Amino acid sequence: MDVHIARQPIFDIHNKLFAYELLFRQTLGLKLGELSGDRATTSLLSTTFLTEGIEQIAGNKPCFINFTEKLLVREIAAAFPKNKIIVEILESVPPSAEVLEACRALSSRGYILALDDFVFTKELLPLIELVNIVKIDYQLSTSDEIERTMRRLAHFNLKFLAEKVESYEELDHARKQGFNYFQGYFFARPESLRITEIAANKANLLRLLAEVNKRQTTVTRLEEIIGADVAITYKLLRYINSAFFYLLKQVESVRQAIIYLGEREIRRFVTLVIISELAADKPTELVRLSVIRGRFCELLAEAEASGADASELFLLGLFSLLDALLDTPMPRIMDGLPLSDEVKDALIHQRGPLVVYLEAAIAYEKGEMQQCLAALGKLRVNAGQLYEIYRQAIKFATLLD
Repeated sequence: MDVHIARQPIFDIHNKLFAYELLFRQTLGLKLGELSGDRATTSLLSTTFLTEGIEQIAGNKPCFINFTEKLLVREIAAAFPKNKIIVEILESVPPSAEVLEACRALSSRGYILALDDFVFTKELLPLIELVNIVKIDYQLSTSDEIERTMRRLAHFNLKFLAEKVESYEELDHARKQGFNYFQGYFFARPESLRITEIAANKANLLRLLAEVNKRQTTVTRLEEIIGADVAITYKLLRYINSAFFYLLKQVESVRQAIIYLGEREIRRFVTLVIISELAADKPTELVRLSVIRGRFCELLAEAEASGADASELFLLGLFSLLDALLDTPMPRIMDGLPLSDEVKDALIHQRGPLVVYLEAAIAYEKGEMQQCLAALGKLRVNAGQLYEIYRQAIKFATLLD
C-alpha cells in the first residue's frame, strides 16, 4: 500500500520547534474521505514506527497523531513510546465512559493528550480534565469566541494551541490572546512589518550566494570564497570528515574538500551554509523547509527523467523562501542572483515551465494531495514515488542539523 504522510511544524511561544503533526493523506487511488479514520491512523503509525522509524520523519521531536474513538478504546496509543507521540483526540470522539477510562489510563502513564478542533460544550468537561493541550482553529474562531473559551477553561491546567496561523500578524495576536503553541505557515512568509533594506551582513551573504552560483565560477575561485570565511571553512571540514562519508584519511584543506566533493556538491554545500546564515534570526524550521523543498524538487526532476536540470530545480525549491528569510520582496532579491529566467519567473510570478515542481512540493508539505497529484500529472511522475521522495528530502535536510 502506498502511503503519503505530511508533517506540519508546531512552534512554542519563542518560535522554537515544539513538535510535528503527522498527517496521513492518501493511499494511491484512495482519497482520504474514502478511508476510515481508524485505518488512516494505523497506516500512519505502521509507516512511521514500524517501517521507517519515527526518527527519520520527526527527528527527536514528538508527533501529534489523530486518534479515533475505536483506537483510543483499544489502547493502541499505549503500544508506542510516550515521548514520541502526543495523542490527539479527534473532535468527533464522544466523552463516553470507555473513552474517559482509556484517556485516564494514558494520562496516568505520562502520555500527553490533546483535543483537536476544540469547541466548548459542557459534555466535554470530563475529558477536558484529563487532557493537556487544547487545539483551536484560529481561522474558524473569532477573537471573542477564543477569549470566552479561554476564560471558561482558565481553572484547568491546560496549554492552548492555535491552528492555521498563517501570518506573523496573526501570530502576534494569538500570542497576546494567551496561546502557548502555534501551528501554521506564518514562518514561511515575510514579516511585512519588518520589510526594509537588506542588512549589510545579509547583503554580503547574498553577494557570496550569487558568486558561488555563477556558472563561470572556477574551483580556484570557490576555494578563495570558502577560505575567506572561517565559519564556512569550519563547517565544510567538519561536514566532509563526518561519519557520513566514511573517509579513511582526514581531509585537512578546502582544496582537498572541493576535489573530493566535486564542483556541483561544493556549490550546493556552500549555498546551504549561506542559507542557514541568512536565517540566523528566523525559526530553524524555515531552513529545514527550504532544504526539503529544494531536494523534493530535485528528486521530482530525477524521477521525471525529462531532461530537466535537477540542480537548477534544487535552487528553485531552496530559494522559494528567500523572501521570508530576508523579509524582502522576491523581485528585489532576484535582481542580484544569477538564476535562469525560468527559475526567476517561477519564484517571482509563479508561472513558467518550472513552477509545477514547486507547486507539487508546497502542496505535499501542506497535505493538499489533490493539488499535488494534479501537479504530478503534468510532470508524469508516479504518485507511488511521492512519499519516498518526501522522506529522502527530509533525510537530506538533517545533514545541516
